[in-house]
Formats: sequence, C-alpha cells, structure tokens
Amino acid sequence: MTEARDPLLSIPQVLAEIDVPRATFYRWRQLRKGPKAIKLPNGTVRIRRSELERWIETLEEAA
Repeated sequence: MTEARDPLLSIPQVLAEIDVPRATFYRWRQLRKGPKAIKLPNGTVRIRRSELERWIETLEEAA
C-alpha cells in the first residue's frame, strides 16, 4: 500500500484525532492497548491511518 492510500500519522496527529493527552497515549502503548505503531530509523513513531481506524473499531465493538 502506498502512503497516499494509507498515510503514516504522527503522534500529534493521532492525539488530535482521538483527543487524549500524550501521557495517556504513551501509557496505552506501554500496556500494548493502543494502535500498532511503526518506529522509523530516525526514532520517530508513526501510525498507519488504517491501523488507527481498525483500533477505533475494536473500541466501538467493546463499548
């Protein structure tokens, strides 16, 4: 899949979209309860748009 079809989102973009504090998001990552992420060679973390949407869908099912 190309990035245009499935863009890689930065942490600030994800935080703005799901409206949670940065500390909460990183706690979820530590507990492996957040969306799957990609760590790039330069150390930055990105999340695929499709993975964020899939993760949100699992939360809807659990609610």
